[in-house]
Amino acid sequence: MKMIPNWTGAALLALVAASPAAAQGTHVHSGMAAAAPTDSARWTPADARFMTMMIGHHAQAIEMAVLAPTNGASPGVLRLAERIKASQEDEIATMQRWLAARRQPVPDPMHGGMAGMDHGAGHEGHGTLMAGMLTPEQMAELRQARGSEFDEMFLNSMIQHHRGAVSMVRELFSTWGAGQDETVFKFASDVNVDQTTEINRMQRMLAGILFGATAP
Repeated sequence: MKMIPNWTGAALLALVAASPAAAQGTHVHSGMAAAAPTDSARWTPADARFMTMMIGHHAQAIEMAVLAPTNGASPGVLRLAERIKASQEDEIATMQRWLAARRQPVPDPMHGGMAGMDHGAGHEGHGTLMAGMLTPEQMAELRQARGSEFDEMFLNSMIQHHRGAVSMVRELFSTWGAGQDETVFKFASDVNVDQTTEINRMQRMLAGILFGATAP
């Protein structure tokens, strides 16, 4: 018995979310982001936690993306997966350097370190999944999917995953004193913009799969 909701239904929900009213929810509220930090801004424990947890969050996105070549992804989905893998690997390295420079614990999720769990429980162990993270059952189903089924499931999963990352940024900027370190501010702002843009692109790709529309 499958442990995951119907993927076509999830895709339709994702397309509904593409409406202007729903799209507003993917942006950081202007009151939360506040002003750009000054050079003297200090990092906070909330900044360190954000960077630490985002490393694990990114690691699962990479785990999803590397399935595309072997699971029969279409050329468009394959290109998307390659971009996600490359960009998020670079961002993990940036976050690791930031943590190391501040003498904070540096997760190494690609070698068995914390990846995507809220209390260091690992990729598919027990613990609290961060926003947008796929469950072990969802990951297992994605690994088994092939061809067009994989395309649809991958896009739905990555939309869910990206929305989780955007919500993590929103939480950071709503935390008093957080997000004022220059590197953290720029990184979190870039995550918000880049992943919101990719959400919109993936919704158009889903429309092409479900309804034969041409994705711009």
